[in-house]
Amino acid sequence: MSADALRVAVREIERHAASTGWDRSPRLFALVPSVALLEAEPALADQLGLDPAPAPDALTPVEQDDVTFEQPLEDLLATMEWPAEVVGVALVLETVVLPAAAEREAPTSRADTWAAEHPDREEARVAVGVHRDGRRACALRWRRHDDDTDVVTAENLAPALADALAATLLP
Repeated sequence: MSADALRVAVREIERHAASTGWDRSPRLFALVPSVALLEAEPALADQLGLDPAPAPDALTPVEQDDVTFEQPLEDLLATMEWPAEVVGVALVLETVVLPAAAEREAPTSRADTWAAEHPDREEARVAVGVHRDGRRACALRWRRHDDDTDVVTAENLAPALADALAATLLP
């Protein structure tokens, strides 16, 4: 699989999340090979607006509507595992980012509340995807620059989150 296929899927997920606006709950997606999905369910191409002849390494994100985020994210991810047909997983969530100097001042308890109220906080949406082969892709959109042309992409914008997602793919 090319790194581009994962990057494309993560950007697609971030754009999808952006289309519904801000102040949303996290969303989890299984990433499945588009070719295999369409072989198993040919009618999905029309239903989902998919290319009926996708690139060999294309991935289709499948949102997991039955997942609730009522417990801490790390606890939820620690209980998950995916069947072999799922070659990757992605999560999109909103977060608060602080400058490095502010992070060094963070209290050990109630840090989330402290960060949410910090005057130098920046709100962002991050989409993180991982593949079973170890590849990673991330997309980050700042709330104050809410535009498709201002989305930052890289492999490791959220390494701890990527590690937690990758652990759900282990056999």
